Amino acid sequence: MSVKEKKTKQTKTEEDNIGALFSVGAHYAYSRSRRHPSAEPFIFGLKNKTEIFDLEKTEEQIKKAEAFAEELGKKRGVLLFVAGKNEARKPIKEHAVRIKQLYVAGRWVGGTITNFVEINKRIKKLDELEEQREKGALGKYTKKERLMVDREIESLEKKFGGIRKMKGLPSALFIVDIGKEYTAFEEAKQKNIPVITFSNSNCDLSKADISIPGNDSVQKSIDYVVSRVADAYERGLKEAPLEKKEDEDKEK
Repeated sequence: MSVKEKKTKQTKTEEDNIGALFSVGAHYAYSRSRRHPSAEPFIFGLKNKTEIFDLEKTEEQIKKAEAFAEELGKKRGVLLFVAGKNEARKPIKEHAVRIKQLYVAGRWVGGTITNFVEINKRIKKLDELEEQREKGALGKYTKKERLMVDREIESLEKKFGGIRKMKGLPSALFIVDIGKEYTAFEEAKQKNIPVITFSNSNCDLSKADISIPGNDSVQKSIDYVVSRVADAYERGLKEAPLEKKEDEDKEK
Protein backbone atom coordinates (compact mmCIF):
# COMPACT_ATOMS: atom_id res chain seq x y z
CA MET A 1 0.00 0.00 0.00
CA SER A 2 1.41 3.38 -1.04
CA VAL A 3 1.75 6.36 1.32
CA LYS A 4 -1.09 8.09 -0.55
CA GLU A 5 -3.35 5.04 -0.15
CA LYS A 6 -2.54 4.84 3.58
CA LYS A 7 -3.40 8.52 4.06
CA THR A 8 -6.66 8.07 2.14
CA LYS A 9 -7.58 5.05 4.28
CA GLN A 10 -6.68 6.94 7.47
CA THR A 11 -8.78 9.93 6.43
CA LYS A 12 -11.72 7.63 5.61
CA THR A 13 -11.46 5.99 9.04
CA GLU A 14 -11.40 9.38 10.80
CA GLU A 15 -14.44 10.50 8.82
CA ASP A 16 -16.26 7.30 9.77
CA ASN A 17 -15.38 7.79 13.44
CA ILE A 18 -16.56 11.39 13.43
CA GLY A 19 -19.75 10.27 11.70
CA ALA A 20 -20.24 7.63 14.41
CA LEU A 21 -19.72 10.21 17.14
CA PHE A 22 -22.33 12.43 15.51
CA SER A 23 -24.82 9.56 15.16
CA VAL A 24 -24.67 8.77 18.91
CA GLY A 25 -25.13 12.42 19.87
CA ALA A 26 -21.65 12.94 21.28
CA HIS A 27 -21.57 16.48 19.88
CA TYR A 28 -24.09 17.95 22.31
CA ALA A 29 -22.55 20.08 25.05
CA TYR A 30 -24.37 22.24 27.61
CA SER A 31 -25.42 25.87 27.33
CA ARG A 32 -22.71 28.50 27.32
CA SER A 33 -23.65 29.59 30.85
CA ARG A 34 -22.77 26.11 32.17
CA ARG A 35 -19.53 25.77 30.25
CA HIS A 36 -16.30 25.42 32.21
CA PRO A 37 -13.53 27.66 30.76
CA SER A 38 -11.37 24.61 30.02
CA ALA A 39 -13.98 23.31 27.55
CA GLU A 40 -13.89 26.39 25.32
CA PRO A 41 -11.18 25.09 22.91
CA PHE A 42 -13.36 22.05 22.16
CA ILE A 43 -16.52 24.00 21.26
CA PHE A 44 -17.44 24.31 17.58
CA GLY A 45 -20.54 26.47 17.75
CA LEU A 46 -24.05 27.02 19.07
CA LYS A 47 -27.39 25.49 18.09
CA ASN A 48 -30.70 26.31 19.77
CA LYS A 49 -28.87 27.71 22.84
CA THR A 50 -26.90 24.45 23.16
CA GLU A 51 -23.19 24.46 22.43
CA ILE A 52 -21.80 21.90 20.02
CA PHE A 53 -18.48 20.10 20.42
CA ASP A 54 -15.94 20.08 17.62
CA LEU A 55 -15.97 16.33 16.92
CA GLU A 56 -12.64 16.47 15.11
CA LYS A 57 -11.07 17.50 18.41
CA THR A 58 -13.08 14.88 20.29
CA GLU A 59 -11.76 12.27 17.86
CA GLU A 60 -8.20 13.49 18.47
CA GLN A 61 -8.64 12.99 22.21
CA ILE A 62 -10.16 9.53 21.72
CA LYS A 63 -7.11 8.56 19.68
CA LYS A 64 -4.84 9.69 22.51
CA ALA A 65 -6.89 7.59 24.93
CA GLU A 66 -6.75 4.60 22.58
CA ALA A 67 -2.97 4.87 22.27
CA PHE A 68 -2.61 5.04 26.05
CA ALA A 69 -4.98 2.10 26.61
CA GLU A 70 -3.22 -0.01 23.99
CA GLU A 71 0.16 0.54 25.62
CA LEU A 72 -1.38 -0.28 28.99
CA GLY A 73 -2.70 -3.53 27.57
CA LYS A 74 0.72 -4.44 26.20
CA LYS A 75 2.11 -4.08 29.72
CA ARG A 76 -0.84 -6.00 31.23
CA GLY A 77 -1.63 -2.94 33.32
CA VAL A 78 -4.88 -2.81 35.29
CA LEU A 79 -7.56 -0.44 34.00
CA LEU A 80 -10.37 0.59 36.36
CA PHE A 81 -13.57 1.95 34.76
CA VAL A 82 -15.63 4.29 36.96
CA ALA A 83 -19.15 5.67 36.48
CA GLY A 84 -21.95 6.35 38.93
CA LYS A 85 -24.60 7.98 36.73
CA ASN A 86 -27.40 5.73 35.52
CA GLU A 87 -26.69 6.23 31.81
CA ALA A 88 -23.11 5.03 32.19
CA ARG A 89 -23.42 2.04 34.50
CA LYS A 90 -24.39 -0.54 31.89
CA PRO A 91 -21.73 0.27 29.25
CA ILE A 92 -19.02 0.66 31.89
CA LYS A 93 -19.76 -2.74 33.37
CA GLU A 94 -20.25 -4.54 30.05
CA HIS A 95 -17.01 -3.36 28.47
CA ALA A 96 -14.95 -3.83 31.64
CA VAL A 97 -16.22 -7.41 31.99
CA ARG A 98 -15.62 -8.04 28.27
CA ILE A 99 -11.92 -7.20 28.53
CA LYS A 100 -11.59 -8.68 32.04
CA GLN A 101 -10.82 -5.40 33.78
CA LEU A 102 -12.16 -3.70 36.92
CA TYR A 103 -15.17 -1.44 37.27
CA VAL A 104 -17.19 0.62 39.73
CA ALA A 105 -20.65 0.99 38.21
CA GLY A 106 -22.37 2.86 41.00
CA ARG A 107 -21.44 4.89 44.05
CA TRP A 108 -17.72 5.29 44.59
CA VAL A 109 -16.77 4.13 48.07
CA GLY A 110 -14.38 6.64 49.61
CA GLY A 111 -10.95 5.14 50.19
CA THR A 112 -11.19 2.59 47.38
CA ILE A 113 -7.73 3.75 46.27
CA THR A 114 -6.36 5.79 49.17
CA ASN A 115 -7.34 3.24 51.81
CA PHE A 116 -7.18 0.05 49.79
CA VAL A 117 -6.01 -2.04 52.75
CA GLU A 118 -9.36 -1.49 54.48
CA ILE A 119 -11.33 -1.94 51.26
CA ASN A 120 -9.50 -5.21 50.62
CA LYS A 121 -10.65 -6.49 54.01
CA ARG A 122 -14.26 -5.93 52.99
CA ILE A 123 -13.68 -7.70 49.67
CA LYS A 124 -12.22 -10.67 51.55
CA LYS A 125 -15.28 -10.64 53.81
CA LEU A 126 -17.47 -10.90 50.72
CA ASP A 127 -15.41 -13.84 49.43
CA GLU A 128 -15.61 -15.61 52.79
CA LEU A 129 -19.37 -15.18 53.15
CA GLU A 130 -20.05 -16.43 49.63
CA GLU A 131 -17.76 -19.42 50.17
CA GLN A 132 -19.59 -20.29 53.40
CA ARG A 133 -22.95 -20.04 51.66
CA GLU A 134 -21.84 -22.20 48.73
CA LYS A 135 -20.49 -24.89 51.07
CA GLY A 136 -23.67 -24.88 53.14
CA ALA A 137 -21.86 -23.62 56.23
CA LEU A 138 -24.70 -21.21 57.00
CA GLY A 139 -27.07 -24.04 57.85
CA LYS A 140 -26.28 -23.69 61.53
CA TYR A 141 -27.80 -20.20 61.58
CA THR A 142 -31.48 -19.35 61.99
CA LYS A 143 -33.56 -18.34 58.97
CA LYS A 144 -33.39 -14.70 60.06
CA GLU A 145 -29.60 -14.85 60.48
CA ARG A 146 -29.20 -16.40 57.02
CA LEU A 147 -31.35 -13.64 55.58
CA MET A 148 -29.11 -11.04 57.21
CA VAL A 149 -26.03 -12.75 55.73
CA ASP A 150 -27.66 -12.77 52.28
CA ARG A 151 -28.36 -9.06 52.59
CA GLU A 152 -24.77 -8.38 53.63
CA ILE A 153 -23.48 -10.34 50.64
CA GLU A 154 -25.81 -8.40 48.34
CA SER A 155 -24.65 -5.09 49.80
CA LEU A 156 -20.94 -5.97 49.54
CA GLU A 157 -21.40 -7.30 46.00
CA LYS A 158 -23.10 -4.08 44.95
CA LYS A 159 -20.25 -1.98 46.34
CA PHE A 160 -17.23 -4.15 45.50
CA GLY A 161 -18.32 -6.72 42.92
CA GLY A 162 -16.47 -5.00 40.09
CA ILE A 163 -13.18 -4.73 41.99
CA ARG A 164 -13.10 -8.16 43.66
CA LYS A 165 -10.01 -9.12 41.65
CA MET A 166 -8.14 -5.92 42.49
CA LYS A 167 -5.00 -7.11 44.28
CA GLY A 168 -3.37 -3.70 44.43
CA LEU A 169 -3.75 -0.20 43.05
CA PRO A 170 -4.90 0.05 39.40
CA SER A 171 -2.52 1.27 36.70
CA ALA A 172 -5.04 3.81 35.36
CA LEU A 173 -8.65 4.98 35.66
CA PHE A 174 -11.23 5.69 32.98
CA ILE A 175 -13.89 7.97 34.45
CA VAL A 176 -17.21 9.01 32.93
CA ASP A 177 -18.07 12.54 34.13
CA ILE A 178 -15.14 13.80 36.16
CA GLY A 179 -17.43 16.35 37.85
CA LYS A 180 -19.67 13.68 39.31
CA GLU A 181 -16.83 11.27 40.11
CA TYR A 182 -14.46 13.87 41.53
CA THR A 183 -13.66 11.79 44.63
CA ALA A 184 -12.41 8.91 42.49
CA PHE A 185 -10.35 11.36 40.45
CA GLU A 186 -8.81 12.98 43.53
CA GLU A 187 -7.90 9.60 45.03
CA ALA A 188 -6.21 8.57 41.79
CA LYS A 189 -4.24 11.80 41.67
CA GLN A 190 -3.10 11.36 45.29
CA LYS A 191 -1.54 8.04 44.21
CA ASN A 192 -0.17 9.43 40.92
CA ILE A 193 -2.44 7.15 38.89
CA PRO A 194 -3.15 8.40 35.32
CA VAL A 195 -6.77 9.27 34.54
CA ILE A 196 -8.71 9.30 31.28
CA THR A 197 -12.11 10.99 31.39
CA PHE A 198 -15.11 11.31 29.12
CA SER A 199 -16.84 14.47 30.29
CA ASN A 200 -19.18 17.21 29.12
CA SER A 201 -18.53 20.93 28.88
CA ASN A 202 -19.52 21.64 32.50
CA CYS A 203 -16.42 19.80 33.75
CA ASP A 204 -12.83 20.94 34.17
CA LEU A 205 -11.24 19.16 31.20
CA SER A 206 -7.76 20.38 32.12
CA LYS A 207 -7.40 18.19 35.20
CA ALA A 208 -7.20 14.68 33.75
CA ASP A 209 -4.22 13.26 31.87
CA ILE A 210 -6.46 12.71 28.84
CA SER A 211 -9.90 14.33 28.65
CA ILE A 212 -12.34 13.30 25.93
CA PRO A 213 -14.93 16.07 25.48
CA GLY A 214 -18.42 14.90 24.60
CA ASN A 215 -21.96 14.20 25.67
CA ASP A 216 -21.64 12.10 28.83
CA SER A 217 -25.39 12.04 29.51
CA VAL A 218 -26.53 9.64 26.76
CA GLN A 219 -25.92 5.90 26.97
CA LYS A 220 -25.17 5.50 23.24
CA SER A 221 -22.54 8.22 23.37
CA ILE A 222 -20.92 6.74 26.49
CA ASP A 223 -21.04 3.22 25.07
CA TYR A 224 -19.31 4.29 21.86
CA VAL A 225 -16.41 6.04 23.59
CA VAL A 226 -15.94 3.39 26.28
CA SER A 227 -16.02 0.60 23.68
CA ARG A 228 -13.22 2.22 21.67
CA VAL A 229 -10.97 2.58 24.70
CA ALA A 230 -11.75 -0.98 25.80
CA ASP A 231 -11.05 -2.29 22.29
CA ALA A 232 -7.69 -0.50 22.27
CA TYR A 233 -6.75 -2.08 25.60
CA GLU A 234 -7.72 -5.49 24.24
CA ARG A 235 -5.57 -4.96 21.12
CA GLY A 236 -2.61 -4.18 23.34
CA LEU A 237 -3.27 -7.19 25.52
CA LYS A 238 -3.00 -9.47 22.48
CA GLU A 239 0.55 -8.21 21.96
CA ALA A 240 1.52 -8.58 25.62
CA PRO A 241 4.07 -11.27 26.48
CA LEU A 242 2.58 -14.45 27.86
CA GLU A 243 2.34 -14.57 31.65
CA LYS A 244 4.49 -17.15 33.40
CA LYS A 245 2.83 -19.72 35.59
CA GLU A 246 3.16 -19.08 39.31
CA ASP A 247 4.72 -22.46 39.96
CA GLU A 248 7.40 -21.82 37.34
CA ASP A 249 8.22 -18.51 39.03
CA LYS A 250 8.52 -20.23 42.41
CA GLU A 251 11.00 -22.77 41.06
CA LYS A 252 13.42 -20.01 40.00
